[in-house]
Amino acid sequence: MSGGASQHEALVTWQRAEGEAFTDNRYSRRHAWRFDGGAEVAASSSPHAVRLPFSDPSAVDPEEAFVASLASCHMLWFLSIAAQRGFCVDRYHDAATGTMQRNAAGKVAITAVTLKPEVRFSGSRVPTSQELAEMHHEAHEQCFIANSVNSEIVCEPVMPPGG
Repeated sequence: MSGGASQHEALVTWQRAEGEAFTDNRYSRRHAWRFDGGAEVAASSSPHAVRLPFSDPSAVDPEEAFVASLASCHMLWFLSIAAQRGFCVDRYHDAATGTMQRNAAGKVAITAVTLKPEVRFSGSRVPTSQELAEMHHEAHEQCFIANSVNSEIVCEPVMPPGG
């Protein structure tokens, strides 16, 4: 990103079903996220926060989206850095997790996100463990999303068998 600001938008839409109760707090939390490129994602509160059937476990919840946005941002920076350094990435897989609990202020928050990227390389240049760690560190330092949050973000790269 060059010096200027950029705007990022998401359209979040929810509508109460006809005849559905509301003031008794027994309404569906299912809603939609729409993005500028046309993608639409089914969203809901987490079943950990709002019991079934008022949440939809098949939809993406904000906590999952938060973890995914951090993991995705880290991955995109990592791929860019690897390419710049001449390493050919064949596959990137990250089983990222987020922990939600009370923070130091006593508020419920995602207090830690753990990234577990497993990266497979090919070609004549494969990074050493130290080079891999350096690229992940740089990706974390550059990640716009990581730079935007107060949560601890941990990266635990997974070395695939055979490098």
